[in-house]
Amino acid sequence: MQLSIKREDLLKPLQQIIGAVERRQTMPALSNLLLRGGEQKLSITATDLEVELVATLDMEIEDQGATTIPARKLLDICRSLPDDSNIAINSSNEKIKVSSGRSRFSLATLPAEDFPTIGDLELDQNVVIKEGDFKTLIEKSAFAMAQQDVRYYLNGLLLELDAGQIRTVATDGHRLALSQLEHKSDIDGSRQIILPRKGVQELLRLLSQEDNEITVAIGKNHLRVNLANLQFTSKLIDGRFPEYQRVLPEECDNRAKVDKVLLKQALTRASILSNEKYKGIRLILDNNIMVIQAHNPEHEEAEDEIEIEYTGDRLEVGFNVVYLLDVLNALESDKVEVIIQDANSSALIVSPGSQASRYVVMPMRL
Repeated sequence: MQLSIKREDLLKPLQQIIGAVERRQTMPALSNLLLRGGEQKLSITATDLEVELVATLDMEIEDQGATTIPARKLLDICRSLPDDSNIAINSSNEKIKVSSGRSRFSLATLPAEDFPTIGDLELDQNVVIKEGDFKTLIEKSAFAMAQQDVRYYLNGLLLELDAGQIRTVATDGHRLALSQLEHKSDIDGSRQIILPRKGVQELLRLLSQEDNEITVAIGKNHLRVNLANLQFTSKLIDGRFPEYQRVLPEECDNRAKVDKVLLKQALTRASILSNEKYKGIRLILDNNIMVIQAHNPEHEEAEDEIEIEYTGDRLEVGFNVVYLLDVLNALESDKVEVIIQDANSSALIVSPGSQASRYVVMPMRL
C-alpha cells in the first residue's frame, strides 16, 4: 500500500482513535493500527477487542491495499513533524516506511489478516439524538460508575430507552447518578443495555456539544455510534443492572435548599482535615443553618457554617465528601436541594424544581 497525506489530515484522526489502543496488549496486533486504502478512501482502525474506533478520510490512494503500523509510534512521528509537512507511507513485506522531507522511518508491520475487527453487526434499534444531548446525558451520570468491582455489571453505564425518554444510570454501591431526557422514539416497551467503562470514557472524549444529530445503533451485544468521519463500536456488558428505582429515596419534609457555590467551597475547606482514607464529613442541619464538620486521626478538626433554607427536624448525618463534591460538579443550577429522611437514610440531591438529574449518596458512620 502506498499513500501521501498532509500531517494535519492524519494527526487529527490518529488522536481521535488512539484511546482504543491499550499500552498492554494480549495480542501483538492490538498495539497496531489497521490502515486500509480503497477507492478514494482511507480507513484507520484501532481496537482493544472491547472498543473499536474507525476513522475515515476521503483521499487519493496511490496503491490500494491493507497493512498495520505501530499506533503510538506513528502518532509520535506525526506530532514531531513540522506543520504543513507531507507524509508518505509505503508498505512492503515486513516493513512500513514513513517519510517526510528529509526524515525517514522504517517500522515493523504485521499482516493485515492478523488484525481483529468487529465487522458487520446485527443492530436492531436506531436512536437519533443530538450529539450534545447525548454527551450531557453520559456526563451527568458516568462519574458514579464502579471501578474494577467484582459485580462486573456496575463497571459500566446503564442506558435505558423507552418510548418517551432516554435515561443513563450509574452506581458503585455507595452512590447513584441518574440523568434523563425527554425523547420520542418507536421503542416498544423499554430496553436496557450496559456500556462498559472504557466505552463510556471513549465516547465522552469523542462527543462534542454540537447540535447536529447522530445515530446510536443498538444490537444484542454491541452499541455503535456514527460521528463525522468516525465510527465508534463497543461491546456491551452481559449482565443485569440493579433495580435502581428502589434506591431512589421517597420525598419527605426534611429539605434543604442551598447555594451550590457556597456549599462546594465549605465542603472543600472542611475536607482538608477529613480522614485521608475515608473522607468522611458530618452535616448538621437545623434552623436554616448547615454546619459542616470534619476530623482526622491526628485529632485535628474543621467546622464551617453556611446559611440554608431548611424545613424539617434537626438532622446530623455523615457522608463521603468526595461523593458530595462530584454531585455538585455535575449539577448546573445555582442552587441545589438536599432531601434526607433521617440520619440513617441516603440523601437525594437535585436541582430545585427539576427531575432531569437525580443523585443519591449513602450515609456513612463517623
